[in-house]
Amino acid sequence: MKNLTLITLIFTLCHSCMEWEYGSEESFLLSDSGLFIMNEGNFQYGNATLSFYNPTTKSVENEIFYRANGMKLGDVAQSMTIRDSLGWIVVNNSHVLFAIDLNTFKEVGRITNLTSPRYIHFISDEKAYITQIWDNRIFIVNPQRFEITGHIECPGMTMESGSTEQMVQYGKYLYVNCWSYQNRILKIDTESDSVVGELEVGIQPTSLVIDCNNKLWTVTDGGYEGSPYGYEAPSLYKIDAETFTIEAQFKFRHGDSPSEIQINREKNRLYWINNDIWDMSVNADRLPIRPLIKEQQTIYYGLTVAPNNGEIYIADAIDYQQQGKIYRYSATGELIDEFYVGIIPGAFCWK
Repeated sequence: MKNLTLITLIFTLCHSCMEWEYGSEESFLLSDSGLFIMNEGNFQYGNATLSFYNPTTKSVENEIFYRANGMKLGDVAQSMTIRDSLGWIVVNNSHVLFAIDLNTFKEVGRITNLTSPRYIHFISDEKAYITQIWDNRIFIVNPQRFEITGHIECPGMTMESGSTEQMVQYGKYLYVNCWSYQNRILKIDTESDSVVGELEVGIQPTSLVIDCNNKLWTVTDGGYEGSPYGYEAPSLYKIDAETFTIEAQFKFRHGDSPSEIQINREKNRLYWINNDIWDMSVNADRLPIRPLIKEQQTIYYGLTVAPNNGEIYIADAIDYQQQGKIYRYSATGELIDEFYVGIIPGAFCWK
């Protein structure tokens, strides 16, 4: 759920209560590798779904969570992370994380009573962090027992303006971008479970990756016109993870809307959405002047790079109402395949 206007509704509307209605179940046993697609669905409609794509056969299975478990996934599928043999699906407005078997897609456990979860990051087999929006805390959980064990208080936030997003780890330190009405990257000591540093960047850093040189990269969206937090030109920031200082700032034009920064397997090339799909070397000293893939007068909403061959997958939300579409491109930008998934595909996870 990335659209700021849509997210603001969370603050003004009451929390939805998802009713887990069980029905018939279907058996699955699919390929060892492939791509999970999280389809957000419409806010407060409870129509989030999970899809799986096999790049070898170019086959797609939609609504696999519902078909495997006989129940709906919930309201707004935000992200997914794989740890060993389990896939962890964050369902934002249903305040829940589901753990599923990666081959059968059946639920093996869930973590509930979360505020508005966004992403999960594993510190160890017995400890993970879950970021939240509209909460000044990062939740600490025991994934083996599926329970909340504590919280990390984030300075300078209230319950109403709190926002923590994506997480990357360097040594014992975890870095977190603070997005909604925020402008900081937090540094967390994973041994003491406490915030030990913060770095101010531009308005609303949307995503976070780390490269082969141990440099953090985040892209800001600059807010929006009329925002009480401010409105400015977006920027791409390069941050040294060791010193936690900004090494470079690459400014976009005012009115641009960069998002979804991604990195390839070698961690030497960046990708992002700014209407078109752009890429550049992590050693570049300026932004590229030409996109890798031109936008097709639609809504590019999600992005991922295949870890095995550098192929590029783009999620197209179309009109936020009908089934979304996924475009698969070669590493050099040639179209290979396209297929339909669920409503508002927004996030990917490689198996």
